[in-house]
Formats: sequence, structure tokens, C-alpha cells
Amino acid sequence: MGVSSEDIAEDIRDALPGTEEIVIQYLSGYLLDLDDAADDEDVLQVTRDILDSAIGSSSSHAKKGDLDRLVQRLADLLKEPLTRREEKNRAGNGPSLIRLDKVMDLSKTNVMSNTIAFTEGVDLESINKGKASRVDVKKLEKQEAKLRAKIEKRSKRTDLYEGSKLLDQHKKQQTYEEMFMKINPLDAAAAAKNKSKDIHLSSIDVNFGSNRILSGASLTLAYGRRYGIIGRNGVGKSTLLRHIALRDVPIPAHITILFVEQEIVGDDTLALESVLKADVWRDTLLREEASLNATLSELDKEGDDKRFEDARDEAQTRLAEVHARLAEMEAETGPARAAALLAGLGFSEEDQKRPTKSFSGGWRMRLALARALFVKPALLLLDEPSNHIDLNALAWLEDYLQTWPGTLVVVSHDRAFLDAVATDIIHMHSGRLDYYKGNFTQFYSTKSERDRNLRKEYETQMDYRKHLQAFIDRWRYNANRAAQAQSKIKILEKLPELQPPEVEETETFKFPETEKISPPVLQLNEVSFGYTPDKVLLKGVNIDVGLDSRIAVVGPNGAGKSTLIKLLTGELKPMHGHVSQNGRLRIGYFAQHHVDNLVPTMSPVQFLASKFPGKTEQEYRGHLGNFQISGMTGLQMIGTLSGGQKSRVAFAMLSLQRPHVLLLDEPTNHLDIEGLDALMTALSSWNGGVILISHDERFITKVAKELWVCSEGTVSKFKGDVQAYKSLIVSNIKAKP
Repeated sequence: MGVSSEDIAEDIRDALPGTEEIVIQYLSGYLLDLDDAADDEDVLQVTRDILDSAIGSSSSHAKKGDLDRLVQRLADLLKEPLTRREEKNRAGNGPSLIRLDKVMDLSKTNVMSNTIAFTEGVDLESINKGKASRVDVKKLEKQEAKLRAKIEKRSKRTDLYEGSKLLDQHKKQQTYEEMFMKINPLDAAAAAKNKSKDIHLSSIDVNFGSNRILSGASLTLAYGRRYGIIGRNGVGKSTLLRHIALRDVPIPAHITILFVEQEIVGDDTLALESVLKADVWRDTLLREEASLNATLSELDKEGDDKRFEDARDEAQTRLAEVHARLAEMEAETGPARAAALLAGLGFSEEDQKRPTKSFSGGWRMRLALARALFVKPALLLLDEPSNHIDLNALAWLEDYLQTWPGTLVVVSHDRAFLDAVATDIIHMHSGRLDYYKGNFTQFYSTKSERDRNLRKEYETQMDYRKHLQAFIDRWRYNANRAAQAQSKIKILEKLPELQPPEVEETETFKFPETEKISPPVLQLNEVSFGYTPDKVLLKGVNIDVGLDSRIAVVGPNGAGKSTLIKLLTGELKPMHGHVSQNGRLRIGYFAQHHVDNLVPTMSPVQFLASKFPGKTEQEYRGHLGNFQISGMTGLQMIGTLSGGQKSRVAFAMLSLQRPHVLLLDEPTNHLDIEGLDALMTALSSWNGGVILISHDERFITKVAKELWVCSEGTVSKFKGDVQAYKSLIVSNIKAKP
């Protein structure tokens, strides 16, 4: 039986729990493809050295014993490929070179870099200082360059392998219509009659590459409930949704599913027509209706021959069935429903008549959301729906989803959105799913209480065991009390193994204190701006930003919020009016699409070094640690990081600028709840000025002291809080005819 990368990875995890995942992934790829190793390379020894460095020189003898047993286990597992490799090397081109047992004196290994084992390099400066070296340094450096190139090639191949299954599935999807009909066959609606639409799967496993995301987890979704899935960045929430959407977990066939993950492909289809075509069943039945009517028109021209009568009867029977199906799905109300959905998500009547290719990525995501809401599947899956919409559209969406008739599963880090929409919370962690009734606030309260009780119970049990052990230790060898001591030993042995309760990881962000500068720090005086002279976007804007400013700017997309930020940074120049800045002012700007400013082929450490040279690698890694980019994550390619981790790298870069004022455009996108809490706490205690654009109600409430509304060409202060503004938006939308 062949050995897989997953087998090797599982063995390493079992033998050495807590080993960095990137080390496990590298070694599983390295041992699986032995052809890439040098001919005279002892692959098992290389594996041992890397793992030995990973677990640390101060590890216990037990750990070293576990490492020995693991290497022996790998040797047994890879016996066949290792034997073939040895035979191939022996049958090579004549006598091979022999590696010397001792070339360098490594007695000073204590001064080598801590990460040198991971790069397979050699710290030349720390070896044999003051001694004549017998090594040809140029040849050695050339060989090291080859090894580094080989390692980079392997890491790229590992990254490709990680997502290969899902990437292949997406390639096979071809068109939306084909995928829709494959996942939701036309006869599913008829099959669903009188059947329960509840989902209960008692044990599911979900993997991503060699990564185990869920193991023996229970998936329970009651029809009509709205579930919010929460969990740390990288725990696999989006992967779970994809597995459900592609029926990789056994969802009953009569339950229709739709997953909103990616923006729609832009073409010449009008926005309104795109929403109507999203309901593939409706579109298919309407085309069939037109075809049947055309067939009947042709048959009516024929005579009374029996075969024509039979054909007419058959066509009329099928047409009646089609009409019944269309009436059942309320097909005639489709255009009105689609227009209402688009209007709620911010599309004007003119926008609804524009081709989809004319919209930006954020607006196409809204179109994808409108299409899914129009279809009304039995099970709707949404992945961070609030990331691509403004506060106005978010207020409407919250209100709309509260009356959603089917089952809703949404991944979100927006607490206010989850409070408004969710009836249940699913906490995804440690390879399992935990269920809580109620919205996020109720979940947090219940979980906190449960955690306190678990800790109290654990501490009580530990105290009891310590009491037993103390009695045993004191009286075990006393003749009068030996029998009682033996009794206590038996009680202690029968007690179940006690697992300490999981400790919730907390995050902290840290921005450097800024020095005081005299006002005015940053001002806009009667500023007007337009991208063309005949289309002015902002008129007569006055705003004064100080070091104590905490201003949130809200308003519909396209109203000019990001333009206002760019005027403050100096990236755009006003048509009229004046922008004043203190000469010493440093501005930190977090762009909405900050990922575009990162270099995906660099590691976070390399990226910071390219922007702010002059520090040591350890200093850059320490600074990244202030934003929870720690361990080997700082050395991974940025392209392999999750969205939340990329945001943390962007914040780390911002803080190195030591800004006086931070301008943040949608900073909460992609951050998990823990990261968001850390950012809010850091900004609240920071002594610089903050102007932010956000759709996250809780973030605005916690950080901002003032709320400004950007709408209809003006920027004005709003007298009220975010909740009042959202209520006003919803009531205005509902008041429209």
C-alpha cells in the first residue's frame, strides 16, 4: 500500500504534538518525493535534525525518546522507497562521492542561528573562528544556493498540493448554471415534498490537503434556523462551507444549497437580468414554456391526424406541469422581487440596467448576494457577507435576513451582524463544532459561564487528587495507616484521566506612542473635489483632525468616503479649498484593498525589511509578534497567509511609520473576532488621531467618539449613534415605493 503525505503528517503530529504546522508540511512533502533529495543525502537524518531543532534543545528526555521512535516509524513506513533509492544510487554512474564524517568542528553550535536548521544553511561565521578552515567556502555557498532553490521549489509544490483538491473542483465547475443543476437537480423540489429539511450528520470528517479540519464532528442544522459560524482565522470555516456546498458531506439530495463565496463574472448581462437568471430552475422552465408554446403553435397548423393529436396532448400535459411549477415558485413576481433586492443592496434604477462588467469587484459581490437571496434555496451559505457592503446595505441585509424562510449558515466576524441575524452560534475549534442557542452576545455569556464552571470543576478535582496523594505520601509506609493508604491509592487509580480545560488565546496589538505636535494637525477647509469638473463628488467639506480625534465616516458606497481619506493623505488634490497639514505630521493609511500593497512572494520579515531596512531579522520578527504574526508564520510567503494574517502584516507595517494620525479604510475586513478585539483595544489606548471608514457597528461604537455621514456630496456630523443611523436607513428604504 502506498504512503501518502497525510500518513506522514499524522505520524509526526501524533508523536510530537505541538510541532509547527509548516515544519510538518515541509517534511511530509520532502519524505514523499525522495527523488528531489541529493544522492548522498541521509533523508532520515535530515528529518531528525529538523524535528530536533523544532522541539528545542531544552526538551525533555521523553521528547527525545518520542523523536527516536518517530524516526524509526518513518524508516519502517518508507522502507520500500528508501530501498529503491539506495539501489538506484548504487547502480549509478560508477563509484559515488563519499561524504566525510567530520569536515567542520561544530563545537560552537550554541552561537548558531535558532532557525538555521530550517533553511538547511550553515552559519559560517560561528564555526572555527581563529582556525584554518578545510572547507572550500565558494563551493559550499554554491551548494547552499542550490539547496535553497530546491527548498523553495518544494514549498511551492506543498502550497499547490494544499489546495489542489478544491482548485480542481472549481475548475470542473465550468459554468454557474451547470454547477447549480449538478448540486440542485430540477426534480429536487418535487422530491422535497413531505420530507424534513433538517440536517443531522452525527460524524463528519473534513480535510484540506493533509490538514484535518474536523474529526468526527456532528453537523446539526434545523430548518428555518439561522446559524452563525465563528472561530479563529485559519480554523477552516470557509472550507467547511465549501464542503457542504459541493455535497462533500452527505447533505440529503432534496435539500437545495447555494453558497455565496466569489463575485460573479462580469459580462454584457444587465444587473437585473443577471439576478433573474440566477434561479436556474425558473430560467429553465421559462425556456421550456416558450419551447412548448412554439411546438403547440406548429402542431395547431397540422391536421387532425391521430399522431398530431397525441403530440398536442403530450405537449399540453407537459405545459400544464411547467405552469404549475412556475406558479409554485411565483415566477411572475420575479422581476419585481429582483429589483427590490438590488435596491436594498444599493443599486439604483439606472445601475440595475447596467451590464455586470461595468461594476467593480465589491459591487459584483453584492450582485452575487442578490442572486442568492433571489433563488431562496433551502440552505443558504454566506461567507463574510458584510465585507463588501457599506453600512447602509448592511442595515438592509440584517433586516431582510431576519425573516429568511429557510436555513441560513453564515461565517462572520461582525458581532453586531451576528446579534441581529443569528438564532444559533456554532463555535468551530479543536476539530469539532460546539452549538449554542441564541445570538453572539448570548453565546459569549453562556460560553464564559461554562468556561468558568469547567475551570472551577477542574481545580476542585485537582485539589481532591492532591489531597489523596498527600495522604498516600505521608502514611504509605506507616504500619498503622498502610491499609488506609492502599485504599486511597485504589481510589486515585480509579479516577478518570483529567484533561485541563482549554485556555482561550487572547491577542494584543501594539501601536507605538506618538510624540505631540502642535495644532492644526490636519484640516480640510471648504474643500471640493471631483474626478471630472462636471461631476463634483464632494462640496464644501470642513473637517479638523487632532491627535485626540476619533471620527467614524459612514455612508453609501460611491458617496466619496474613500475619496475623503485620499484627500486627507494628500494622494488627491482638491479642486477648490485648502488642505492644511503640520509640517512634522506622519500619516498611516490602511487601504481597503491593502493586500494589493503586499508582495505575495516575500515573507512578512522580508517585506518589512524591504520597506524599513536597517533592523535585524529578530527585530522584525519581534515587531510582527506585536500583531500576532509569530513563530514560522513570519517566514512564510505572504501569498500563503490567510486574509486576517495579511491584515496583521499591513498593521505591522503601518506601526513602523510611527504615525501621528491613522486613516483606516475598512480595517475590520478579514480580521477574526479576537483580532478585532485586539485592534479596538489598541486604538482606544493609543495617543494619536484616528479616522475610520467601517461597516462594523461594534467597532465604530467602541473606537469612535464622533459619527460623520458622507452623502449627496457633503460630509456632516450625525447627531446620534450607529444604531440610530442604521434604523434611519432601514426606515427610508422601506418608505420607498
